[in-house]
Amino acid sequence: MRILEIKVLKGPNYWSVRRNKLIQMKLDLEEKENMPTNKIPGFRERLEQLLPSLYAHRCSVGEPGGFFKRVDEGTWMGHVVEHIALEIQTLAGMDTGFGRTRTPEGEREGIYYVVFSYMEEDAGVYAAKAAVRIAQALIDGSGYDLSADIQQMREIREDTRLGPSTGCIVEEAAKRGIPYIRLNKQSLVQLGYGVNQKRIRATIASTTSNIAVDIACDKEETKLLLEAAEIPVPRGTVVRSEEGLDAAIDKFGYPLVIKPIDGNHGKGNTTNITNREQAIRAFDAAKQYSRSVIVERFITGYDFRCLVINYKFICAALRTPASVVGDGVHDIQWLIDEVNKDPRRGYGHEKVLTQITVDQFTQKMLDDANITLQHIPAAGERVLLKPTANLSTGGTSTDVTDEVHPANIFMFERIAKIIGLDICGIDVMATDLRTPVAENGGAILEVNAAPGFRMHIEPAEGLPRNVAEPVVDMLFPKGSAGRIPIIAVTGTNGKTTSTRLIAHIAKSAGKKTGYTTSDGVYIQNQLMMKGDCTGPVSSQFVLKDPTVDFAVLECARGGILKAGLAFQNCEVAVVTNVAADHIGLGGINSVEQMAKVKAVVPETVFPHGYAVLNADDDLVYKMKNDLKCNIALFSMDENNPRIKEHCAAHGLACVYENGYVTIMKGNWKIRVLPARDIPLTFEAKALHNINNCLPAVIAAYLYRDITIDDIRTGLLTFIPSENLTPGRLNFFHFRNFTMLADFAHNPHGLRLLCDFVSKLDYPVKVGVISGTGDRRDEDIRELGEISAAYFDEIIIRCDKNLRGRSADEIIGLLQEGIRKVNPDIPVLTIPNEDQALDHIYENAIPGALYTIMCDVVARALDKIKELKVREGKEGVKF
Repeated sequence: MRILEIKVLKGPNYWSVRRNKLIQMKLDLEEKENMPTNKIPGFRERLEQLLPSLYAHRCSVGEPGGFFKRVDEGTWMGHVVEHIALEIQTLAGMDTGFGRTRTPEGEREGIYYVVFSYMEEDAGVYAAKAAVRIAQALIDGSGYDLSADIQQMREIREDTRLGPSTGCIVEEAAKRGIPYIRLNKQSLVQLGYGVNQKRIRATIASTTSNIAVDIACDKEETKLLLEAAEIPVPRGTVVRSEEGLDAAIDKFGYPLVIKPIDGNHGKGNTTNITNREQAIRAFDAAKQYSRSVIVERFITGYDFRCLVINYKFICAALRTPASVVGDGVHDIQWLIDEVNKDPRRGYGHEKVLTQITVDQFTQKMLDDANITLQHIPAAGERVLLKPTANLSTGGTSTDVTDEVHPANIFMFERIAKIIGLDICGIDVMATDLRTPVAENGGAILEVNAAPGFRMHIEPAEGLPRNVAEPVVDMLFPKGSAGRIPIIAVTGTNGKTTSTRLIAHIAKSAGKKTGYTTSDGVYIQNQLMMKGDCTGPVSSQFVLKDPTVDFAVLECARGGILKAGLAFQNCEVAVVTNVAADHIGLGGINSVEQMAKVKAVVPETVFPHGYAVLNADDDLVYKMKNDLKCNIALFSMDENNPRIKEHCAAHGLACVYENGYVTIMKGNWKIRVLPARDIPLTFEAKALHNINNCLPAVIAAYLYRDITIDDIRTGLLTFIPSENLTPGRLNFFHFRNFTMLADFAHNPHGLRLLCDFVSKLDYPVKVGVISGTGDRRDEDIRELGEISAAYFDEIIIRCDKNLRGRSADEIIGLLQEGIRKVNPDIPVLTIPNEDQALDHIYENAIPGALYTIMCDVVARALDKIKELKVREGKEGVKF
């Protein structure tokens, strides 16, 4: 077996709109295509022995053991790989279960697309590769160390996933329909889109005061502020040398706590110091983290963490450091191993509790107590193994929220205000929280920015608290979802023009618009990224921009197939048409399959939103049957039966009728403008641009704050040019000839372009055509056929990127199409585009129109502009 390709899908995609996180692996079974599982001796037995938990997989049988039943009956290895990939992720603490294995129509025998869900991207990719290795080992009957793969995926998971604190906030936001974008590989996350976004990094929010964080990170400054406000804190001082340490010991006596002034997570802290030798070691340990060291009187009692969010007390937890209790029989190492057998303990953050490991801090505590791991504690004797009570080092927590005295609640909320932290963790040492800390001899040890939430959401004992809820309430009050309007546009042709026109209308209505197109990403009409920007990365660029309040996103086939969409939902989706283009690429081998790809976009529309569909296109119109949103239609024919039926049912539509672009609300008509008055239509000669206006008009009309006058203004001021509509009917008038540059790159687009050209009054019309190497033979031939039917002369040139074919092969196919329709038409071949344009300039037929199919629009336009400059320098040509 051979892996041909692995794609990581991160949004709504061809396989599932709701299950966004999928691995798509293209697998060639090679000779294993002829070896179903029931033809491999001992395969079922070896599979069950290695992965007995696969019994839980129901598969298509629909009952436990269903997958094994399929193996017994005989299934193909791609299907087995799918189930193995899912199960090993589950065994590594990532419980996930969606999968599909298919051979797409038109693929050769033995090729399978194995699709399965993942929780962490890198772990999912690892699972795909490991599953193939495991399946091969099972076929061969060779041994396989599954435990190594499981541990590797656990480590990948811990390295890449959001921590429990950040993760719970993101989950709470997602539950409310608030979208999120992870901004780096750590814990920086954007909640919401555009101008309505907020950010979190762990449990610090974009609303959190920078000054407050700075204060909280300086333990001495925090202590001084609290002490000045009559908050009980331990007596202590800051030292920088052993002489200062000795002075502090003399002043405060034992027991002591020594810790770095700006440490966190207990790093460098030593507690309950009872002699100078321990103090020197603790001082050296703290100096590793900070030049200045705090020496404080050690307060006896229990360690509590109290959480205040938005200056309101939320919860409190009793924290206990990792420890073991002796039985008088076994040594400390045995007791640690026994504690780690608790099913609630796992690797990293995968379970409620973390396994206890022996590290340098453990060893230091044992050394301070003059014992080793082989020491046998007395029955009932508790041996502390960590200096702090962090859950990540094996500690435990007990929720005590309901026991907190009202005086303590008042004090905690006051502390948060004094420091200025809207998300605040307060460490308290006291005998209990049932009585006021100021009266029971307790003290406030620290105030923490970015406090961990795990101890509250998953306490070992007591009631779990949804502490993420008040954080999201604070960031998004009054039920705000943090969204901005999104109009998504897809289809084969007309996407870019429709996208640009919608964005222009929105801008005319006062929106701060961001939009993506096949020629770049624009924020408020400023070009930010150049090139084909119709994939999820470009969409995210717009959605991440904090100045954007309205997004129009062109969503092409390539991005959907490669990674899925960048957004989970949109308010409006436009599907312009579906035609034969890119067929045979990415496992899409028919126009019907292509329609399924394009349908992903309208399937993301909110139930209250609208899918704007082309009623003149059978495949697009058919999409409405599977949609769970409102439908608006557009058509070049007001008498289209589909339009009539839709409007009779009080539906919305936009049509071309009696020379007008008209909105239909039921049977009422709102005539927007005569098509001939819209510059984009070139006096109504460019029918395809009239068609592009229709979905743009109805999509904009669906927003109540965009008026008919805004739409009219947008249509009248959208002037086609190389700046506003690059590569879309761009005319360049030289002194004795004209060039028309257009991005038409498939038969459907070229036919529309030629229909427009046929209405123009030029004595000679020359087509400069090319074929794209990754298209089907018949598509390239058809470009030649269409050109021969419309043009007087043809120049064949080649794209810079031949995409897997030779120039001669592409030219030959174009010539076949030309000869089929008009064998006598003059044809000149100039493979290089720049050379072809130079030839036209130097040998132009007076009065001729040269229609140029652009490959890379920006490069072609730059060359034409260069020729315009050259003409200006040379003067009049004769």
